[in-house]
Amino acid sequence: MCEMNFQISETAWCPGCGNFDIIESLRRALEGLGKKPHEVVVVGGIGQAAKTAQYINANGFCGLHGRALPPAAAAKIANSRLTVIVDSGDGDSYGEGGNHFIHNIRRNVDITHFVHDNQIYGLTKGQASPTTDVGHVTGIQVTGSLHEPLNPVLLAICMGAGFVARAFSGDKEHLTSIMMQAIEYKGYALVDILQPCVTFNKINTYQWYSKRVYKLDDSYNVSDRLKAMEKAMEWGDHIPVGVLYKEEKKDFNEKMEFLRGDQTLIDSETDLDRIRGYLRDFE
Repeated sequence: MCEMNFQISETAWCPGCGNFDIIESLRRALEGLGKKPHEVVVVGGIGQAAKTAQYINANGFCGLHGRALPPAAAAKIANSRLTVIVDSGDGDSYGEGGNHFIHNIRRNVDITHFVHDNQIYGLTKGQASPTTDVGHVTGIQVTGSLHEPLNPVLLAICMGAGFVARAFSGDKEHLTSIMMQAIEYKGYALVDILQPCVTFNKINTYQWYSKRVYKLDDSYNVSDRLKAMEKAMEWGDHIPVGVLYKEEKKDFNEKMEFLRGDQTLIDSETDLDRIRGYLRDFE
């Protein structure tokens, strides 16, 4: 591991929050890959998880609720040398940001998306989120959540994402390994991180997850898309964690002739008519 370069500042998270394990794993992953703070951009929207960009000493950008992916994609397209990470929550990423989530899978911009999935809106006092299980009682859903939860990893695999993984914040060593693989993947990489909210979610606790999660072993074929869908649908008594699916694909920059190569867009002389022609062909 390289010299310690990424520092974590004082946070406003609740004691025992799963976000602490995630930000520590992110620091370990970046240092393990030899990254430097000036080479990394961490982007968040709104929420407790989205504050990660404020707490780690890399380049940071905090956007609107659900709008973390557009500036992250723009940063990577403009400067392909950057390591761009979106670090946000299940509400920000899958609720308000659901449209951007779907369409960045289509575009396959080379960014890494870490979602702190605590199945609750932890910043706005604990109402049901897109991933809350049916029947989960909250201060707003007093008779229990009525809606089927979104399955983000299944959706990502079905939409054609090239790297889809699930991890558990309670196992930092495994989470760090998954994060490193996701950051190294060339293209859009999603890691849905099961993260207990100790204040507002009294069901999906560390104990609840610890009894259910199991790691995919070396016999599992990450290139089998149908098997990945089956694993993505496992929930309840058994929840698989690890890389569910991986496929090598052309990323956004490789699809665009004027973005290929080592020269960054910010250093290029821009021929707008030429670029508009490429974009018309791409769409």
